[in-house]
Amino acid sequence: MDRIDAMTVFTRIVEARSFTKVANDLGLPRSTVSDATKSLEARLGVSLLHRTTRVVRPTPEGEAYYQRCMSILAEIEEAEETVASTLPKGKLRVDVHGTLARHYLLPGLPKFLERYPEIELHFGEGDRLVDLVREGVDCVIRVGDPVDSDMLGRKLAELEEITCAAPAYLERFGMPESIDDLEGHRMVGFRSSATGSTLPLEFMVDADLRAMTLPSSVTVSGADALAHCARLGLGIIQKPRYSAAEDLETGRLVEVLRGTPPPPSAVSIFYPRGRYISPRVRVFSEWVSRAFKGA
Repeated sequence: MDRIDAMTVFTRIVEARSFTKVANDLGLPRSTVSDATKSLEARLGVSLLHRTTRVVRPTPEGEAYYQRCMSILAEIEEAEETVASTLPKGKLRVDVHGTLARHYLLPGLPKFLERYPEIELHFGEGDRLVDLVREGVDCVIRVGDPVDSDMLGRKLAELEEITCAAPAYLERFGMPESIDDLEGHRMVGFRSSATGSTLPLEFMVDADLRAMTLPSSVTVSGADALAHCARLGLGIIQKPRYSAAEDLETGRLVEVLRGTPPPPSAVSIFYPRGRYISPRVRVFSEWVSRAFKGA
């Protein structure tokens, strides 16, 4: 293994905190990955990694070497991109909530992959926050503002939010005509993955934002579970209009309090701060930005 390949393997180990994961991702024997790191350490005369049975992490010297390797590898990739006529290629790992992907990204995905046939795209789904560096994720598409200072974001769109409930719920608790009528009503609680707290319902009254937390019999941490509980008549929820469209059309959910809607939610794409943005990430980001136009 040459020096550049060894640097690449080392940076992936630092990011994944695992020899086995890197070996699997790169399609190499674990012994090859381990030997490459040992050869680096022997040549440099320092220990680059702390190894335990549970985790691998860089030593102070390893962290410094990792930063230099990242700069060198980025310059190599940029130099090759400047003179090469080939299209961006390689694995691209993206984390995005399933409903966002299905509505905005998947319909246009065949054309993207036709344009960039050598990009291998992997979508991870979830509401949870991810450690972009440790999990080897290139970028994340999320609704809301970043809470991680190590992430850089670019807003793609603002999504219209609505308040809704099931017909069975409204038959039991009544149709609220204003937010003052919400006394005695219930909501399905949504627990934030960022703070661990239950999010209040939010309403724009004229130009003012008013937040209300109603009693809840059930609290969830996933968007799909939130909608399903609302369909069962367990309480009022707020969600993006695009994701509620089918339920509104079929009558499973009914929009309420239209005169005092929730504020719109920003949807953004986030990258690890300080990491070189590869050509495949750049072309994907540009494509995603076009996909969200008109959202």
